[in-house]
Amino acid sequence: MDKYLGTYLDERYEILETIGTGGMAVVYKAMCHRLNRYVAVKILRDDLSADKEFRDRFQKESQAVAMLSHPNIVSVYDVSHSDNVEYIVMELIEGITLKQYMKKKGAFGWKEAMHFSVQIAKAMEHAHAKGIIHRDIKPQNIMILKDGTIKVADFGIAALESAHEKRSGQALGSVNYIAPEQAKGDVPDARSDIYSLGVVMYEMLTGELPYSGETENEIAMQHITGTPVPPSQKNREIPAELERITMRAMAQDIDERYQSATELLDDLEGFRKLQAAALAKSMQPEDVPIYESSIIPDVMPISRDGEIPRYKYLQRRPL
Repeated sequence: MDKYLGTYLDERYEILETIGTGGMAVVYKAMCHRLNRYVAVKILRDDLSADKEFRDRFQKESQAVAMLSHPNIVSVYDVSHSDNVEYIVMELIEGITLKQYMKKKGAFGWKEAMHFSVQIAKAMEHAHAKGIIHRDIKPQNIMILKDGTIKVADFGIAALESAHEKRSGQALGSVNYIAPEQAKGDVPDARSDIYSLGVVMYEMLTGELPYSGETENEIAMQHITGTPVPPSQKNREIPAELERITMRAMAQDIDERYQSATELLDDLEGFRKLQAAALAKSMQPEDVPIYESSIIPDVMPISRDGEIPRYKYLQRRPL
């Protein structure tokens, strides 16, 4: 049995169940008894918690991410340690990952792909403005709530995951979305996140990844030297301008890529306005206007509400 289940951290967070595991940490659903709400608690593995250098980096990165406040970023509420346990407390997101949604739906319509892409880019824009690079943008790190809202998880923390993978000799788990400069071992910057988002956009629009191979090294080399098949060759419904935006985000040459998430958002907004104008001109009332709020995923997560009523809390733990 997991030693943390049923225990309390700092006499505040009651660990209830395991909801995710990784090479660096384990994530639990917990009850915050001070604010009467469910939260997610990420606890650093014991061997890494004993490593002072790694522990210090974990605390530093977590504290930096806690400064982010954006509707498209999973919030970090607390960073602490208790009895040699290093942990962070985050917003509990009871939804599905973008990857799970992709597996169920396949290729997205371009409007839905736009809806999600804009939200991811807005999250990146906010974090980049604070000097925080994600380094591991991929559908597995992106949550979808039942109203279609996107939440990007693990900003900053992904750098620690990568460092742990390299040090332990584990395979690089995100090679399908890795920027060429990262594949070469260079230091990533904000444009590396943009490349990864470009790959996610490509996958949403086509239902396929741009590169495949028998080994991770083979896939990584394709990101460095390969040329992806244009999305429109896989899905003829993709507008030419959206294809251009996607391919520019995925440019192998970092200087030919969008230089900021803001620049990418400007092009996405420009494309949206052109489509809205064309729709208005066509005067076809049966068409649905291109508003972000009109896109609701057909895979409905359980709930987005982490709060519980006061009366239920009192029933659960009588005073």
